[in-house]
Amino acid sequence: MSSFRKALKSRQKNHHERSQPGFRRHLGLLEKKKDYKLRADDYHKKQNTLAALRKKALDKNPDEFYFKMINTQLKDGLHTAKKSTDEEMTEEQKKMMRTQDIKYIEMKRVAEAKKIERLKGELHLLDADNKPKNKHTFFVDSKKEVKSFDLATHLNTMPELVDRVFNRPTIETLNTKRIHGAVDPRSVKKLDKQRRHQYKILGQRIDREKKMFVISEKIQTRKDLQVRKERWFLLDSDVKSLISIQDKRKKIKVKNETKNSAAVYKYEAKRQR
Repeated sequence: MSSFRKALKSRQKNHHERSQPGFRRHLGLLEKKKDYKLRADDYHKKQNTLAALRKKALDKNPDEFYFKMINTQLKDGLHTAKKSTDEEMTEEQKKMMRTQDIKYIEMKRVAEAKKIERLKGELHLLDADNKPKNKHTFFVDSKKEVKSFDLATHLNTMPELVDRVFNRPTIETLNTKRIHGAVDPRSVKKLDKQRRHQYKILGQRIDREKKMFVISEKIQTRKDLQVRKERWFLLDSDVKSLISIQDKRKKIKVKNETKNSAAVYKYEAKRQR
């Protein structure tokens, strides 16, 4: 049987697909079945992809939102995360956190806060530059009074004192009482310069106090991440020992660390035994 098959196989001719006829040679190569199969598979694959995208677009929720929609950008055809412009820490904060302890920083911050309160008590912040301007509305009965309205006359003071928000005496007070302190323009200008210098020092101290508060928060957060629960255990009849046990609760970062605030973590609620 095997010899018969060999003889039959030797007499069979190999099948050759015909080529493009001579009068159709200008149309190019004749497409074979394997070529058609590749082209058909590619066509159906693209059609299926388009159908899936159309279905996804129809089923999409218009209110759907992901943070990666605004936190990524297209670069060389790939979505990459945007680089944060807000640095986590400044060089000054890094140096302070490496060299100083939280108790020392808190002590310095409290000292700065006391100095700030003392300066605020001395200056009263009456003519500070960054203080919001107050409004004083005057009501009159007619438009004629609006055109002839004189602020100095209405406040019963001198025109030179109208722009003051403090220490604005009336004309009767100026006539009946004696003025104490600097009167000449040179002395007044000197006092104003000193007062503005004090405001500048106050602003610097407020900024320093804020920076120290942020640094102490960051140090405390780092310590809390490595916190170990401390418990008292009764070893003998009358002897108690403080044993540290590592806190293995899960924590999730809610807010990243920036140069103006520490990172915020949320711990998993766990019932204490």
